Amino acid sequence: MNILPRTLCLTLALLVGPLTHAQSYAKTNPDWLTPIAPFRIAENLYYVGSKDLASYLIVTPAGDILINSSLTTSPPLIRHSIEQLGFHITDVKILLISHAHFDHDAGSGEILRLTHAKYMVMDADVPVVESGGAKDFAYPDDHYPPAKVDRILHDGDEVRLGNAVLTAHKTPGHTRGCTTWTMRTMSGGKLRNVVIVGSWNVNDGFRLVATRGHPTSYPGIVADYEHTFATLKSLPCDIFLGAHGAYFNMLHKLDQIKANSALAESVWIDPEGYHAAVAEREHAFQTELKRQQAAAATPVKH
Repeated sequence: MNILPRTLCLTLALLVGPLTHAQSYAKTNPDWLTPIAPFRIAENLYYVGSKDLASYLIVTPAGDILINSSLTTSPPLIRHSIEQLGFHITDVKILLISHAHFDHDAGSGEILRLTHAKYMVMDADVPVVESGGAKDFAYPDDHYPPAKVDRILHDGDEVRLGNAVLTAHKTPGHTRGCTTWTMRTMSGGKLRNVVIVGSWNVNDGFRLVATRGHPTSYPGIVADYEHTFATLKSLPCDIFLGAHGAYFNMLHKLDQIKANSALAESVWIDPEGYHAAVAEREHAFQTELKRQQAAAATPVKH
């Protein structure tokens, strides 16, 4: 989730109903709310999200898997996108998320109502999901409808349906149970490695370093981020995706397809972009860590 100014917008409030403080960020990021034509990424993998909040549909003969329910207002958009592709939301048998922030999981209750899917969530994010955000370490006042988790996932667990196999990689820090999903699928006549990054960002207000009267956001947060970057660097990646379209430069790549339709699938094959993005985000984390360490070491003037 991106951190944006905490202001209210009456117009948006009328459109989407009462919002808590963090959820009001959506109004300053219209790409979270703006529909975009759904599209195929690879053989059985489709994009069904908005211009920036990414939702993915994995289609199998035994039913479908949906990753990310997004905002409380997103299920109609996701449903319409699925239908535009010729599929049916009632065929969704499994719901997954990238991490337990409202912009990725607040719509889960409605998706589960529509589909009766099994909800599968990484262990450390389960309390946040089932409390409707109340147990989030950073945004405990950012409430949304709670949802019951059917299967608690652990690092390295596989989710299988039909001919699809997804692996859940625990990449914590952004949330305690942030999850990066990997799978393999055909694209351009070859079997490709897909990486869907959960998140790698240190949000404004995250405390990586304890100071007098202010502990870290949660114990072990720095080690968790370090584990996350080690994991991301180890993953084989051909098709680079993420929880936000901005992570993998989605809109620019769609513009490339508009200019040359022959790039419809190959544009998503971007291992160089993946490794560059991981390196840039790791550098940003290390820079913020050093900044906080320096601030903590500076004597307080009286």
